[in-house]
Amino acid sequence: MAAATSAAVLNGLGSPFLSGGKRSHTLAVPIGASIGGAVSAPRRLVIVAAVAAKKSWIPAVKGGGNLLDPEWLDGSLPGDFGFDPLGLGKDPAFLKWYREAELIHGRWAMAAVLGIFVGQAWSGIPWFEAGADPGAVAPFSFGTLLGTQLLLMGWVESKRWVDFFNPESQSVEWATPWSKTAENFTNYTGEQGYPGGKFFDPLSFAGSIENGVYTPDTDKLDRLKLAEIKHARLAMVAMLIFYFEAGQGKTPLGALGL
Repeated sequence: MAAATSAAVLNGLGSPFLSGGKRSHTLAVPIGASIGGAVSAPRRLVIVAAVAAKKSWIPAVKGGGNLLDPEWLDGSLPGDFGFDPLGLGKDPAFLKWYREAELIHGRWAMAAVLGIFVGQAWSGIPWFEAGADPGAVAPFSFGTLLGTQLLLMGWVESKRWVDFFNPESQSVEWATPWSKTAENFTNYTGEQGYPGGKFFDPLSFAGSIENGVYTPDTDKLDRLKLAEIKHARLAMVAMLIFYFEAGQGKTPLGALGL
């Protein structure tokens, strides 16, 4: 009777109800109990290791297969809610690159949104007319401007592309001409897209600096990665709206009546 009760309790610990609806794994360990001088049959000791369930971008809907719960997304990426209806992340290499692209575009979008609001509030000039001077004579042609832009951005993007496939290969003196490049651009966190260090995290939001040495803080970094990707996605959606407004000759502040 006691053995049956103990087994029921141990097995109950592994139920989804008692483990908070989270997944659990069991580890079978033989245990012998002496009853009246005789050794009873081995029983199992169940050790529950709770693992957080995958988050869904439509939590109220169950099922749906790979449309709502893609098997190639395990929730390990910051902000991963299983949204990949086109299956772009099936290949792990492509998934890593798409996350890199999302992060870079999101950071550009956040800077752009801030610049649009601050620029118009400061000067009163709509963001899509900033720098325009219809009566002036351009010192160079549009082709020259475009070529220069492609050359400069192409150089930066090519180095980022190389560093993506060969991490930290560009953090050496010969890769960039200024001094102390290797020290300033070392990836202190070991994660792609989050270099940290005194150069990229001077205020120590995701780490600490003691005696001139930067030490990353994993907990802080994880929280900031999630916050950043959420704000980045919001900024990209905002920029898309700004483009539609600009097509109608409106600005974000104007649309708000400011």
